[in-house]
Amino acid sequence: MALASSKQWGQKNAIVDGGSVLSFQALADMMVQVAQSLIAGGIKPGDRVAVWAPNSIAWIPAVLGIQAAGGWVVPLNTRLKSDEAIYILEKTDAAMIFAADEFLGMNYIAALTDAKPDLRALEKAVVLPAPQSLHTPEWDAFLALGKDVDSQQVYDFIEGIDGTDVCDIIFTSGTTSAPKGVLLTHMGSLGTYDIFNRDFGVNASSRYMITTPFFHCFGYKCGWMMAMMNGATSYPVAVFDGRKSLELVSNEGITHMGGSPTMFDAMLDDPEFERFNLSTLNTCVISATTIPEQIVHRVRNELTIANTFTGYGLTENHGFVSLTIPSDSAEVIATTAGRVIPELEFRVVNDEGNDVASGEDGELLVRGFMNMKGYYQDEVETEKAMGDGWLKTGDIVRADENRYIKITDRKKDIYIMGGFNVAPAEVENSMLAMDGIAQIAIVAAPDKKFGEVGAAFVVRAAGSTISEDDVIAYAREHVANYKVPRYVEFVDAYPMNAMGKVLKRELKKVIEAKLV
Repeated sequence: MALASSKQWGQKNAIVDGGSVLSFQALADMMVQVAQSLIAGGIKPGDRVAVWAPNSIAWIPAVLGIQAAGGWVVPLNTRLKSDEAIYILEKTDAAMIFAADEFLGMNYIAALTDAKPDLRALEKAVVLPAPQSLHTPEWDAFLALGKDVDSQQVYDFIEGIDGTDVCDIIFTSGTTSAPKGVLLTHMGSLGTYDIFNRDFGVNASSRYMITTPFFHCFGYKCGWMMAMMNGATSYPVAVFDGRKSLELVSNEGITHMGGSPTMFDAMLDDPEFERFNLSTLNTCVISATTIPEQIVHRVRNELTIANTFTGYGLTENHGFVSLTIPSDSAEVIATTAGRVIPELEFRVVNDEGNDVASGEDGELLVRGFMNMKGYYQDEVETEKAMGDGWLKTGDIVRADENRYIKITDRKKDIYIMGGFNVAPAEVENSMLAMDGIAQIAIVAAPDKKFGEVGAAFVVRAAGSTISEDDVIAYAREHVANYKVPRYVEFVDAYPMNAMGKVLKRELKKVIEAKLV
């Protein structure tokens, strides 16, 4: 892809990150340099190479270089704690890691070294330049490692890549205690976002501000990858700030962006909103579990963005299942997840696996070339998810005769906090190690700012006097910030069904009633 884009768009700007710029040709050249250095360092096809860093100009050639050398990219969520990152690095036996020197007050390599100095990935750790920077002594030294590797070796390997080959392992929170690594492919990635772009419409004249994180399909594949495929210029944003985003749109003539309702609120509510020229901004996608209809009206009327979309996807399907269309009303955008794209077969089934009638609730199943290849080294979970050829999304939907779907519930416990998936079982497993907790059950609670946040129902151990503050403080030390419960309720016992399963819907009713 990078080579094809360089031939077509050459010296046109591919990425602009502050004062650092890469043309399409320079990006392709750096990709080859990265691949040469990886080969010189012993990286072989199929080796897993992790990237733990915020959105930046250097992130992109690093990832492309890993793939050009035959490696499988393992993006790590920048909000993870060291223990969470170590689990993924050990699970994949990552042979190397590219990491930020420091981000959000955390030095990633130092944190890993302190926690597990014999971690294999640390044997070949490389510090990526910080956002808005492209040249550091360490990065330049890494690029020089491959000067004696024949570049033709890289070109030959790229030529031999098959569309069904794995390109990434993107970890998603699972309904069990351990996250699962989703195997995504080159063909699935490129084909999926060729379809997405039919309506989103980035092209060689577009300037795309990417505020969503690169470690997720939305910022990566629906972000800079889709822009590169179509000759658009990418503008990475490492940390979202409403004022700075307004300035970027105004100063750079941004045409496309995506983000959560919270991000758009921050821009629209800026006290100096009126002084910015936002006339170039013509297309956006709003991503969230729930979207207030009012924010759609504000985006269309105050930001004057006519092409406003929302959609639905899951990592196991390369992040894309359905999308609204530009002519859809604000009500449709706010109350549905769009229509399932024609390239996907879909079914809505009951607990027995039988199709339900249009307008009735059931689990959404999808089938097509976009389905993942499976979960990394997890045949049991892969069989559960797609053993019969249909990918089970775990989401309960209601579909109409026009393929529009409305998500009404989740079969899985996963909830979405500010755009990040949270698996309660994973957090519960971490929290059970806290002295004073005998049992813990976490459910989603509604939140105006983040959509959903965690609420923990805790049964204290005998004799324990732990407080709400104690529980939250422990969580902040052991799990990523977006996974930390915002509410803690102490209970003597849980409501149970006849099989001894915690009735989490009853717990949700308790916290929802308290928040009214």
